[in-house]
Amino acid sequence: MPLDITARRPDPALLDLPWSVPLEDWPESHLAALPRGISRHVVRFVKLSGRVIAVKEIKADLARREYTTLHVLGRLGQPAVEPLAVISGRTDADGNPLDACLLTRHLKFSLPYRALFSQRLRPDTARRVLDALAVLLVRLHLAGCFWGDVSLSNTLFRRDAGDFSAYLVDAETAELHTKLSDGQREHDLFIAHGNIAGELMDLEAGGYFDEDVDPLEIADLIMHRYELLWSELTAPERFEQGDRWRVEDRIRRLNNLGFDVGELAIATDVDGTHLQIEPKIVDAGHHARRLLRLTGLDVEENQARRLLNDLDAYTAALDRQNEDEELVAHDWLTTIYEPITRGVPRELRNKLEPAELFHELLEHRWYLSEQAGHDVSLEETLRDYTDTVLSTKPDEVAVLGIDTQEIPIRAPGGYTG
Repeated sequence: MPLDITARRPDPALLDLPWSVPLEDWPESHLAALPRGISRHVVRFVKLSGRVIAVKEIKADLARREYTTLHVLGRLGQPAVEPLAVISGRTDADGNPLDACLLTRHLKFSLPYRALFSQRLRPDTARRVLDALAVLLVRLHLAGCFWGDVSLSNTLFRRDAGDFSAYLVDAETAELHTKLSDGQREHDLFIAHGNIAGELMDLEAGGYFDEDVDPLEIADLIMHRYELLWSELTAPERFEQGDRWRVEDRIRRLNNLGFDVGELAIATDVDGTHLQIEPKIVDAGHHARRLLRLTGLDVEENQARRLLNDLDAYTAALDRQNEDEELVAHDWLTTIYEPITRGVPRELRNKLEPAELFHELLEHRWYLSEQAGHDVSLEETLRDYTDTVLSTKPDEVAVLGIDTQEIPIRAPGGYTG
């Protein structure tokens, strides 16, 4: 039976992969050494045309459904892996049918949570990882996405200027709606709480979590973080007619959280003495979109916030506040950001993505300047950081070569240049 390939831009190299062999038995020559999270299906990372893709063996109808869901989430701008293709009609050498395969693009510089926790994270770092999952769930719910199997295992994490960003990696149970009911959200939260508590208990049992940290308490805190963020983004706010400044204040608070407000509903009482406002359209990525517009850099939200702060400091230091913003941003990009990130030795460039590297350089410059008692240039900082910090970090192959499968986890349901 011929292969059936569903893809928007099929890569001819797909035909060279051993589709007649069960995915579990694929030869090492095709595989990339990346850590895999927990999955109820066989998942392998495969080298294809100079890039890495994730291949998941799954029933054909489920593969097509997940492929479609991930495409829609991508169009909605939601943080999820990018679907590439579905390969169905597979048979082995004896003509026996094999399950279909869903192909997604590997999310560079991302790790499953077990690879992160295998490094025995400090409690505060662990909290930031878990906060990222709460933010992801809020974003999906705002977009009308019922996840259905919320867990750390179904999530990938990328470093984001000292914090983390979370991406949905398994949309097998996800459903897309115009708007979620409170019951649907609560059901997702119930699933999330149980799965996350179980995953953290297993980490604790394996010695990868501090003994004085209660997994149930951490799971409760994630739910609390979700509820606070959801309320800030969606709850109506009532105030007196003379306090109209609070409309702008609400928008500013949402922007500080990283969300743009596309539309507000404003209503008055019958007597006209009070106003009530409620955000109607809230989109994540406020700082990332602004940075992309100004510089063309497509980075995570907190990275964008940090880079914009440096751009603002550059603007103020050169007294260019009254000049065209795009022109100043272009000068910052070509004289500061690009020369510094390109100044990293080639053999060290896979250790951190450029935006995260720039963030760490800014942190390192603050440290060196405090020690020296004067401002240290970025060029000096780069030399010191490269020698003392970056060179000691494991490169991508080493980090991604952690054998996370051995961790016992149960499968879930002033500016100076």
